[in-house]
Amino acid sequence: MAAHLTAGKINLALLRDSYRREFLDCLDKCPGTKDLIWDDGLTGPFGLIAQYSLLKEHDVVKMNRLRQMCLPVTNSQMVIFIVRPQLHLMEQIIATLFQEKQKGSFQKEFNLIFVPCKSLLCEKRLKEQGVFGTFANVEEFNMELIPFDYDLLSMEMDTSFRECYLENDYTSLFYAAKSIMTLQGLYGIIPNLYGKGDCAKHVIDMMLRMRRELGGREPQLTPQIDNLLIIDRNVDLLTPMLSQLTYEGLIDEIFNINCTYVKLPAEKFMTKEQQQQKEAMPDAAQEPKNIALNSADELFADLRDKNIDAVNTLVCKKLKLLSAQFDERHSANTVGELRQFVSKLPHLTAVRQAVAKHLSIVELIKNAINTDGFIDCHQTENEFINGIDTDKINSYIEDCIAREEPLCKVLRLICIQAFCNNGLKPKILDYYKREILQTYGFQHLVTLLNLEKTGLLRPQGQKTYLTIRKSLRLIVDDTNDQNPTDISHVYSGYAPLSIRLAQHLAQPGWRSITEVLKLLPGSTVEEIQQIPVGLRKRRSSLTSNNSQSVTLVYFLGGITYAEVAALRFLAQQDDNSVGGTDYIIATTKLINGSSLLESVMEKLEPPKLNPF
Repeated sequence: MAAHLTAGKINLALLRDSYRREFLDCLDKCPGTKDLIWDDGLTGPFGLIAQYSLLKEHDVVKMNRLRQMCLPVTNSQMVIFIVRPQLHLMEQIIATLFQEKQKGSFQKEFNLIFVPCKSLLCEKRLKEQGVFGTFANVEEFNMELIPFDYDLLSMEMDTSFRECYLENDYTSLFYAAKSIMTLQGLYGIIPNLYGKGDCAKHVIDMMLRMRRELGGREPQLTPQIDNLLIIDRNVDLLTPMLSQLTYEGLIDEIFNINCTYVKLPAEKFMTKEQQQQKEAMPDAAQEPKNIALNSADELFADLRDKNIDAVNTLVCKKLKLLSAQFDERHSANTVGELRQFVSKLPHLTAVRQAVAKHLSIVELIKNAINTDGFIDCHQTENEFINGIDTDKINSYIEDCIAREEPLCKVLRLICIQAFCNNGLKPKILDYYKREILQTYGFQHLVTLLNLEKTGLLRPQGQKTYLTIRKSLRLIVDDTNDQNPTDISHVYSGYAPLSIRLAQHLAQPGWRSITEVLKLLPGSTVEEIQQIPVGLRKRRSSLTSNNSQSVTLVYFLGGITYAEVAALRFLAQQDDNSVGGTDYIIATTKLINGSSLLESVMEKLEPPKLNPF
């Protein structure tokens, strides 16, 4: 079902299967028919672990969302709430149980499963409201990193950046450390540990302590991962603010990818029959088309990490090749040749459908990026990262505010300007703040304060950007988007700072950029985990045979799809080289600039004016 998880240097299907077994064991602890009530934030991640067809085999009758505040009407014997340990979700559970009590339908048995672990604070809240005793069992299911693809894992913790850098809540770092321990339990101890940032140091310290507490009782497995690199998101706050220009990155920027699925306008993917039905019933509501985006789709695997300018050419080439393969039927003269063509037909039909699907997606993207708004925004970003007019009030940002364009777009541009100018002069920063508050409302003052606290928006300070830009070669003038030779193609000329750090670590090593590392925020960590000599020798022999080491790159606070594409590009460049590096990518959350900003924005209602 998930063959694409087995295609990488380490088999991530093992992790998926481990979670699946543990979850089914949790369900089987509650014998009898059952209804599952899901926290909305868990439906996507769990869909990648266990499909509904599998859950039905374990007596699951019905599934409902917790936010609906209404339990399904079924003949099942019990109800299981599956939620993250968050207080606002406890309030929803309390409201649901009170509603059921009023209806007099308390004959069923209630159970509660926390993901990824129990919370004393949540249990206390349930006790205060007198509903904790309603639950026959309160369990926890330790699901941390979810396999998205053969080289990509995510915890999908929406608030991890906000918690770490705004609220000083390091709970997500504890989960990150536990997730690395889980990986080591399946794939062996990782010998070499590297980190950049204070949160990275925190995670490495915790995982080393967790290993000491095991007292040598961990499984004696040959290490499959050679290096661990942990990077704080606040080490590179510029990259996620920029507009991604890869195929998958743009899909996420424009339509938002959620747990490898994206919802797109259904009319773009209709068959002729469906179009006729739509014409006959023009007022009928259309559900968005839900499309899976992973390497199981071979065409998407070829396209997703390419710059959007190269995607159109590749799809057209695929279309011509497909047309030529279909034309082979005209040259078939014998029964054997016809039979051979017929055997290819299902595959060719599937490829034709995939090409049609991606042509439709490319058309949607082109419609979005060919607008004046996107072109002007991208041009302004390019001027900033090249150091052009970063020390003055930007006329395009002023125009965006005057037109009341989305606040996220305005804030992203201001944050980019602030980073590329080593912070903004007090006069310029105050001007932007005043314009935003007067145009969008004074309730956004808290958001602006949050941006300053997290470092996304900052007053002028130490001048480091130019040095970092030159030392790490962040700007590449001769980028070839069609046939790239450098990671800068993912932003058409800008190389993500975070991925340059990974690139330098692989070769020639961080000692070559010691002075640059000092300019970046947070600690620099290098640790070695001792493992038995026999296991280390076995791993060394495997590495020498395969010519490639494996590095797990873990982003705390989120990673963009463009950064994922850049790491995949580095791995492909190293495929045929001795001493190259293959990458497994893990993160607390897959993000883009807007989702990162939204996580620290305060959702405050504007004050209601008294009409009298």
